[in-house]
Amino acid sequence: MPIRSLLVANRGEIAVRIVRAARELGIHTVQAHSTADADSLAVRLADEAIEIGPAQAAKSYLDIGAVVAAARTAGVDAVHPGYGFLAENPAFADAVENAGLTFVGPRGDTIRLMGDKVAGRAAAIRAGVPTIPGSEGRIDDFEAARAIVEHTGFPVMIKAAAGGGGRGIRVARDAAEFAQMMPVASAEAQAAFGDGGVYVEKLIERARHIEVQVLGDGRDVIHLFERECSLQRRRQKVWEEAPSPVLSPESRERLCAAAVALASAVDYRGAGTLEFLYDDVSHDFYFIEMNTRIQVEHPVTELVTGVDLVREMLLIAGGTPLRYRQEDITLGGHAIEVRINAEDPSNGFMPFPGKVGDLRIPGGPGVRFDTMLYAGYQIPPFYDSLLGKLIVWGEDRAHAIARLKRALHELEVGGVKTTRPLHMALADDEAVGAAAFHTGWLETWLETHAARLK
Repeated sequence: MPIRSLLVANRGEIAVRIVRAARELGIHTVQAHSTADADSLAVRLADEAIEIGPAQAAKSYLDIGAVVAAARTAGVDAVHPGYGFLAENPAFADAVENAGLTFVGPRGDTIRLMGDKVAGRAAAIRAGVPTIPGSEGRIDDFEAARAIVEHTGFPVMIKAAAGGGGRGIRVARDAAEFAQMMPVASAEAQAAFGDGGVYVEKLIERARHIEVQVLGDGRDVIHLFERECSLQRRRQKVWEEAPSPVLSPESRERLCAAAVALASAVDYRGAGTLEFLYDDVSHDFYFIEMNTRIQVEHPVTELVTGVDLVREMLLIAGGTPLRYRQEDITLGGHAIEVRINAEDPSNGFMPFPGKVGDLRIPGGPGVRFDTMLYAGYQIPPFYDSLLGKLIVWGEDRAHAIARLKRALHELEVGGVKTTRPLHMALADDEAVGAAAFHTGWLETWLETHAARLK
């Protein structure tokens, strides 16, 4: 049954994005919010708003009972989780469905399967998708782990089985370091995720991070090509683009086919992303994980394919079969997204919440700014520092970078420090212009450039 009313169970720019997509479909929106977000842009734009708890995320946006109770009180048909918070929590998806409501995303069992790194890896192997050499499952015994790394060789990564966002990861370059890092990684995984299970895999150095966007209705799955996300700081993406500037048509076809094969194997429903490491030298790629939600960087895919992913998520959740066939999806031009965070890049990226003064949002051809900001808004200090995403489209990559420079020059967020200077410097960098980077490149670059990012 088509969705008529929707609870938006998130905040910030993604909540605004969901409210706008729902309104275009004639869906009544109810914005869930903490006390700290009572004056947010999403609350202002939604048809209704409902408070779910205090500023602490654990007592509001992460409280399954509070969110489901709010949905029931509001009388909505469906709940959209956005990204982060409860978006990849299978218990939340189950609770929404058990309440007789529609969860805008995959089934709880799918989230449970692909959210576990070990189970996801096993699913990839069954689907014939390449994976990084390493353990076939979770490891709790040091001797078993040591036998595996003797086979793969060093360096290796020790990763949390239930991890995400770059947490619970340690690198060991020899046997002594491995013995030291195994218990550290397990303890961090336990603290971050309540699960101390780990697995190990060969470290592919100087690799690129390339991900494939998929869309499915639980029966059929298509891909919407790939995104390059190799410019990262502390394993957090800061600059994303589509398509990847380094893939050959043959590599692109193989990579996207692998993504569809895995998503099809789990009967995927909704928008999802399969992440891969790509070896520039061998041109091999390896599956690393699946994100069973909408991604922060989804707009670059929308700009090069013309498909509104959030709209399609809502339609699919409401029972509409997949409206696109694979042959309908074509690439056009090049898109780049940079994340504008309330951080001081010249001072170790220290968070910089505050009150927004003058606000100038860039515009013109090929420019989009997804944001939660308005003049006078008091940025709360309790959440992620992301303020908005500046996305540009160009006829080719050079045109997109030129357009990005122009848009960054126009952007003004008064009253707070942001990562705008970082992106201006990156847009001017010769290596970035030549796409000569990998997942570790930005960390090294910052060692010599950070002090000048004022």
